[in-house]
Order: sequence, then C-alpha cells, then structure tokens
Amino acid sequence: MQEVPRTISRRWLLLKIGAAFNAVVGVAVAVPVLKYLLSPVKPDDAYKSWVSLGPIESFPVGETRLAKFISPGGRAWDGETDGVACWVRRVAVKEFQVFAINCAHLGCPVRWFPQSQLFMCPCHGGAYYADGSRASGPPERGLFTYDTKIVEGSLQINAGQLPTLANSARLIQIEPARGGTPCNG
Repeated sequence: MQEVPRTISRRWLLLKIGAAFNAVVGVAVAVPVLKYLLSPVKPDDAYKSWVSLGPIESFPVGETRLAKFISPGGRAWDGETDGVACWVRRVAVKEFQVFAINCAHLGCPVRWFPQSQLFMCPCHGGAYYADGSRASGPPERGLFTYDTKIVEGSLQINAGQLPTLANSARLIQIEPARGGTPCNG
C-alpha cells in the first residue's frame, strides 16, 4: 500500500494556530497565579522590621520634620518607589510621634504647615492638629502612627507593616463634634 500524501487544509492550519495561541495565553495567565499560590508565606519576623530615621539630634524638640526611610519589604527593582516618607514630631526629649504621610481619608500625602501648626490634605481639605488628631474635613480619624523606640541615640520606627486601622495598636481617638445640636432637616 502506498501512503497518500496528506494535504493541509486551511481549517486544520487555523485550528493549530488557535490552539498554540491559547496555550501561550494560558501559560501567561498561569505563571503569576502559580507563583502567588506557591510563594512562601512571609514570616512573622518580617512584620517586626525596625528602621532607623536617623539620630535623635536631627529632630529638635517642639518641631515637626519630614523623614524618609527605605521600605523593609522592598525589592531591588523597586527603585525610587522603595522610599517611604513620614512626619516626625518630637514632643519631649525622649518622646516622639511619627505619623504616616497619608491622609486617613483617601491616602493623599498630607503637608505640615508650621505657621498654623496643622497637617493639611490637598485632595479634599482634611486638616489635622499637630498631635495628629482630626481637626476638620472628610477624614473620620486622626493620622496613623508608627511605633517608635530609641536605640543608641537613633530614632527607630516599626516599618514592617503600614500603619492602618487593622495594624495599629495606638490610634489617635476620634473626637466628637464640639458644640451645636444635631440638624434635623
């Protein structure tokens, strides 16, 4: 018996090209999903990363200054996005408050205005007092704070987790509205 040469039809060729394309797309989707599912769980020690903001002498008593640190969970390819800013307020000789730079409303970066002793959010007009408590505007709570400690003359913060409601043990309390009566109308 003599074998008949097989002819390649257009339908057969398009079917094979479509199957190859679907296989490529399937792999492109599956790789990140598998990487996520098989990645190691972050150990508890990673959440307890104390980062130095510098010597305590660089933060004068009674002043609020901007400080920057490198995120402990960053990767080599993060580049400039690895840097995190925070506001440091030195209350007394050995007492500090370190605030997340983000507004508690929608996360816009707040700015410190020493003239008025207020943190102001440029996005929606939120304002905070010097101690981080809510002054006015849409935020429902004060600024989030980092835990602090002094080690060998250096101010350190616990930067292993972002300061949020879920992670913060010490939140500045929400103050009730002052004066006035409820509006019925």
